Amino acid sequence: MATSSKQATASQRNLNELKLHFMEKLMKKIFCFYDEQSLIDVTFKVSNPEAFIPAHRLILSAASPYFENLFNGDRGNAHVIEINDIDSDIFERLITFCYTGKALFTVNNVAATLKAAIVLQLEDAATICMDFIMSHIDECTLQGVYALERETQCELVKRKIHEYEIQNFLEISQRDEFLNFDVEKLQCLLKSDNLNITCEEDAYGAITRWYNHDVSARQEHLPRLVACLRLTQFDVDFLLTHIQSLPGCELLALQASTWISNPSARTKINMRFTEPRVGIGAGNCDEKTLLLVYEEHNSSKACALQYNKAEDTWQKYATLYNYNINSSAILKDDNLLFIGGDSYKSPSKSFLSWNIPNKTWRKLSKMNHRRQDHSVVELEGKIYAIGGRGENDTILQSVERYKTSNGWKFVAPLLKARYDAGAVAFNGKFYIMGGNWYNGYLKSVECYNTDSNSWSICADMRYNHVKPAVAVHNGHIYVFGAYYGSTNRGVVERYDSQRDTWSQICSLEGDPWGNLAFVSFDNKLWTIGHRSEQRITGVAVYDEANDNWVRKRSLPKGEIYSCFVVSLPLLTSK
Repeated sequence: MATSSKQATASQRNLNELKLHFMEKLMKKIFCFYDEQSLIDVTFKVSNPEAFIPAHRLILSAASPYFENLFNGDRGNAHVIEINDIDSDIFERLITFCYTGKALFTVNNVAATLKAAIVLQLEDAATICMDFIMSHIDECTLQGVYALERETQCELVKRKIHEYEIQNFLEISQRDEFLNFDVEKLQCLLKSDNLNITCEEDAYGAITRWYNHDVSARQEHLPRLVACLRLTQFDVDFLLTHIQSLPGCELLALQASTWISNPSARTKINMRFTEPRVGIGAGNCDEKTLLLVYEEHNSSKACALQYNKAEDTWQKYATLYNYNINSSAILKDDNLLFIGGDSYKSPSKSFLSWNIPNKTWRKLSKMNHRRQDHSVVELEGKIYAIGGRGENDTILQSVERYKTSNGWKFVAPLLKARYDAGAVAFNGKFYIMGGNWYNGYLKSVECYNTDSNSWSICADMRYNHVKPAVAVHNGHIYVFGAYYGSTNRGVVERYDSQRDTWSQICSLEGDPWGNLAFVSFDNKLWTIGHRSEQRITGVAVYDEANDNWVRKRSLPKGEIYSCFVVSLPLLTSK
């Protein structure tokens, strides 16, 4: 019996191989017919530019319902059939796809190819187009993708965009397009168990940003959206402080508070979502912490300090032996990238990567210009080095962009050269503000549009900010730094990109603050900076509800270079 079973299995395997071999031979021969224009039984006359494209009715009918219906209709018997709404090169590319299942796309032609594939009902080609677009989203642009969705009204396009929004929700929620989502779209996203967020507070922050964009029109929808939060993953204090105060959400806060504090009552509480999302456990926000690049006074080496939230203390994580003074740093994946700086008392082109868990250094491609006191941002996977001071103390107007594939390339220069400025990426653009310009201090703000490779002027800040700390928090840009013309240097300004307006929030009173870092952490705005008169490095957290600053435990006096929010497991993996 065992021998018989093995023979049957081998026979079936041989049969499957023969079928596969037959199909491969058949498709190869069919493509040869097409390539040699043999046995052609239909020709398409396509415009823009005019071209005649031969094909086989049987193959096209098998590939697409569009062609099957066309050939069975009134025009089907014609030897030449006119196609007027698709460009000839795109039409020919899609005809070739019917024979080979393959197509070559570029960023410039993929949108038109997708629209043609939808018209021709080539679902597989449309799927490949959408996969290409979503994998090149930084070049195709999110605005272009949403325009395709509106234009095509195609379910495939909607589904692919929805999948992208789920996977990239944190980035999407900070963009201008997010503010125009209708309530049904946002509700659908918030319901998803696979929403890619670090913790439930991220989803709450997205809702409040969307709601605050048009309070009067959206107030009635707020309970629908808040009900999609995993409310039982918050603590009771958060529910009472943040959720209960939202219009129409009082009962939701009460139900979730009761669920948490009184487990025996849960069977009587009607809540749709009581479990955490996939990959997110209760209190998962505590898995984030702060990593500060810092040099204690009179020390010769910079170091990385790790924040302990439970004890409100800082502890040494590593010494940064290769740190360059006046370099600019950003966090990318598991690495701190240090760009430019002061090398032997002159600006540097250096580009170094420090791997956080391994605590190892790696050299990357050098910049084109030597820079110090410049600004850096990351946007859509690309890194930008902006302005700064160059050789012979010149003030730079140039901007360079780094891509892994081709290194540093120049893009459009600043409208005004500057150094010691602040910069931040926000809503698919980046902004640079303040700084120095020869003997002048700046209030001016510029915005860079990646789509058009151009800079535009934004509203001036109220004060001159030099070496400012800049952060994005809850849908606004915050700037805090020294400004000149007043004895009080504790001013903090907030920028509303929708209205292009600046407003002032509660100042940090007391000693002048300098050498600053600004960061959005734990759903709050944190600042860390040197306070000269008390010879300490102060730490303060902004209480937005009460418009005041709460002081945290200070550090010894030192130089603050930068601060980042990192995953706690990243610091404990080695």
